[in-house]
Amino acid sequence: MRPLRVLHVVSNRWWTGSAEPAVGLARALRARGHEVAFGCIRGDALEAKARALGLPPVEGPALEPTARPWVLLRDVRAVRRVVHDRGVELVHAHLSHDHWLAALALRGTRIRLVRTLHHRRGLRRDPAVAWLFRRTDAVIAVSRGIAVAAEAAGIDPARVSAVPGAVDVERFSPAAEGGAIRAELGLDGWSVVGCVARLVPGRGHDVLLEATHRLRARVPRLCLLLVGRGEGRAAVEGRVRELGLGDVVVFAGYRGDDLPGVLAAMDVAVLLGAGSEESCRAVLEAMAVGRPVVAARVGALPETVVDGETGWLVEAAPEAVAERLARVLTDPARARAMGAAGRRRVGTLYTPERRAAAVEAVYGRVLGVGG
Repeated sequence: MRPLRVLHVVSNRWWTGSAEPAVGLARALRARGHEVAFGCIRGDALEAKARALGLPPVEGPALEPTARPWVLLRDVRAVRRVVHDRGVELVHAHLSHDHWLAALALRGTRIRLVRTLHHRRGLRRDPAVAWLFRRTDAVIAVSRGIAVAAEAAGIDPARVSAVPGAVDVERFSPAAEGGAIRAELGLDGWSVVGCVARLVPGRGHDVLLEATHRLRARVPRLCLLLVGRGEGRAAVEGRVRELGLGDVVVFAGYRGDDLPGVLAAMDVAVLLGAGSEESCRAVLEAMAVGRPVVAARVGALPETVVDGETGWLVEAAPEAVAERLARVLTDPARARAMGAAGRRRVGTLYTPERRAAAVEAVYGRVLGVGG
């Protein structure tokens, strides 16, 4: 395929949710020879990370969600100006706000519009939503479940493609060393159940704590390692005290550069809530490091985790979670086999190159460009 000129826009300011997938995709498309510009909210973590990765945001569009019409109009004009000045052929939006800005900016042009659905929020049968997606040439869902939800909301199935998430399989690999993290956190000799998720309602920490309460009698020297931050931390800490788990639960806070080592320090990773990015990247990263996974049937997890092979899919209920965790922790040989199977699965199906090739194929279809 010839090089394409593409603008990615994501109305996010933090290095969470849609941010990493958008940046990772833009970089992988650049590596395939495409000219990719990137727009995000400036002045915070996403801009800093994008710049550090060689993807400085374009000047002009603020992309800040707002109800002030004059600000929206200014941003519509700014997006249109970037498209014109850079000769952009296709705009790829990642969230609802930037999707609307792009759709309005591209009215009356032949520039193509693509939207990635990182979650299913906002998918409903609504005249405004219908108008927006009629003016969208292709929709990329990060899971088949979201693709089905998009079609149920009235989006033309012919325009919807499911393209799963991706993980940096070189950074997240079985070679990652967890010993330093175990030493830092005092986990040597402990059986470590780990969860990487923001400490906010809906991520399943309540169920996980109840499961840990049941599990501690079955697994000696058990540790629950909670990785992440969020406004719900105080509530989680309160529940830890109520359940008498103060000597079991370790709060590791947010981890960035050393996340592969943190995952390697775990014996099993668990995720019970999908969060704002339904590809559930935390599970992909744990699998890439070679760790078995216990996961709820939410988001893309039923498509990612092969039940009984790379881990276990469970009902998000304390007893069910405790039972599967016990099976993993008391059978090290099977846990290792599951971890190895997970690594193979990620290395085959969830690489940045594979995702970029799939998205490139979508671009080619809407632009009428051959591969």
